[in-house]
Amino acid sequence: MADKPTRMLDYLSQASAWVTAGELADHLGVTTRSVRSYVTTVKAWAHPLVVVESGPAGYRLNREGLAEYRAVQGRVADADTPQDRLYRLVRMLTDSSGGLDVYDVAAQLFVSDSTVESDLTKVRSLLPGTDLQLERLGARVTLSGAEGDRRRLLSRMFREESSRGLQGLDAIQREFGTKDLPGFKTDMIAMLDARGYFVNEYGTENVLLHLAIAVDRASRPEAVVAQEPVAAASVGRSELVKPLAALVTSHFGVELAAVDLDYIAALLASRVITPGLGETATALAENYVDTADLDVVTRIVQRASEEYLVDLADDDFLVRLTMHVRNLINRAHEQSWSRNPLTKAIKTSYPMTYELAVFIASELQRQERIVINDDEIAYIAMHVGAHLEQQSRRRELVTCALVCPNYYDMHLLLRERIERELGDDLEIVTVLTRSDVDWDALDADLVLTTIDPRLHADGVIVIQPFLTEGDVDRVRQAASRVRRLRRRAQIKDELLQYFDEKLFVRNFYARDEVAMIRALGERMIGQGIIDARYVDGAIERELMSSTAFTDNLAVPHAMSMSANRTSIAIVVNDAPMDWGEDRVNVVALIAFSAAGRSTFQAVFDQFVEVFADRGDVQRLIKRSVDFASFIDELVHVMDQ
Repeated sequence: MADKPTRMLDYLSQASAWVTAGELADHLGVTTRSVRSYVTTVKAWAHPLVVVESGPAGYRLNREGLAEYRAVQGRVADADTPQDRLYRLVRMLTDSSGGLDVYDVAAQLFVSDSTVESDLTKVRSLLPGTDLQLERLGARVTLSGAEGDRRRLLSRMFREESSRGLQGLDAIQREFGTKDLPGFKTDMIAMLDARGYFVNEYGTENVLLHLAIAVDRASRPEAVVAQEPVAAASVGRSELVKPLAALVTSHFGVELAAVDLDYIAALLASRVITPGLGETATALAENYVDTADLDVVTRIVQRASEEYLVDLADDDFLVRLTMHVRNLINRAHEQSWSRNPLTKAIKTSYPMTYELAVFIASELQRQERIVINDDEIAYIAMHVGAHLEQQSRRRELVTCALVCPNYYDMHLLLRERIERELGDDLEIVTVLTRSDVDWDALDADLVLTTIDPRLHADGVIVIQPFLTEGDVDRVRQAASRVRRLRRRAQIKDELLQYFDEKLFVRNFYARDEVAMIRALGERMIGQGIIDARYVDGAIERELMSSTAFTDNLAVPHAMSMSANRTSIAIVVNDAPMDWGEDRVNVVALIAFSAAGRSTFQAVFDQFVEVFADRGDVQRLIKRSVDFASFIDELVHVMDQ
């Protein structure tokens, strides 16, 4: 987990307004005095630039100042924090073939000998799972082990630094002295595209990090190469080695060893590229997919479709997901997962899609006996979400009445333009070409009119006879608002059916996530809603991937819909409790029954959406003094 000042910056970066010291303290699990200390630390890091602004309303991020500081410094701190110092020590150990003198290191880092000894203990804690060892002879300490393990350690440490402010190609170039990395990336993508590959942009940075480390190590006077072969076979890997070698030589002026090039090609094949650009699902299945893999994925997806009542039966979707799953399995066996920068956003914005991905991932885990982390689950969610998005056109269109007094064929031209620009958003059901309009008689979600209406209601929009881009934007926003309100009105009635005063608790704290789930589960068991197996299923689901879908809300639940009826047991706490990597004020154990599957997706998404706005959540927490006030405030938030 990132250090507290950096977590504070992350929280401020998600806020659109001032954030009080109390809110920051709740989120970080510290006192307001500690928050002030963190602000002072960040200001010291960035001086003379202003990164965090202070005022009577609290604190807010100066985004321009932060961007300028990162552009100039390339990091949030310069070896002033323990984590930065630890990273520098690892770099020094991996770069040194003859070892380091502890006293020289202390002098170089401007710290005491005891501090370096403490940091060396932390370095040892990073080594389990590798063949690396710290060997000590008097004051000299040496990192021994395979070159491949050294590089993986460097990569892992750099990615941890990246989560604290070092991001993008510029950071990799600065750290490893690899010039022209953006130019290499451009030519590499062009090369992959010319060979008929889809390119996953989110995976390229990790590959380029490994490349930069390899180039840096090969450019040293005593060049070192990773000697171990790449274990997993990957589609297209062999054909990439030669063009990669040419690109590396032309951009960096070095020749990488064959094993290094093979490793980079394998990373590309397993993390970045998918063959078959422009090919049909049938051709992809014949050329790139193992029949056994496709059968496994098809069975799992069919179970997910039945469990969540969604249509995932599509050959193209199944084939491409299977190709992704094969690479995922290879990465899992090597414990070399692919980072996904959209994981948090997907969990927060598309919780039901993420749940589908969790179900698929859990089945894969059991089938293949592997571990799949949140980032890999999010990649599965991207596949599922893209497929479901293609089906979203089936949504009910917003109805529209068009008022355009007749003048030649102006109303026909206007209607044609509206249907061309906004046909995916609304359906014109009435066209009035008179100026004496009975506005009250119009029966449509929206009224578009070229004349001034008698009443200026929300659903009445004045447009120009010759539709402008501004008109199009306003109508599209109004249509979106109609759909949202229509959906909320329907779901609000459904959602409120699932709450019971006996399952509402105020300011109840448990030791950890498991204890909270068991405590709420016991209440539901007492009401005859679920049995102990459902509680065990909810704990199993929680251990697989945290159900903290927003910064304030955790929604534990089982993946099976085995409850006797759909219901929600909820805890609303003034102070947040730790939940995985997050801290939450609201915990809602949701029990879903098979009979309620048809409303599962809408209810789940709507419930998480309610808690996505920090301001709304804070008001709900403060005003929900009992069950009645909680319901009143929940309805108020949903009606906004």
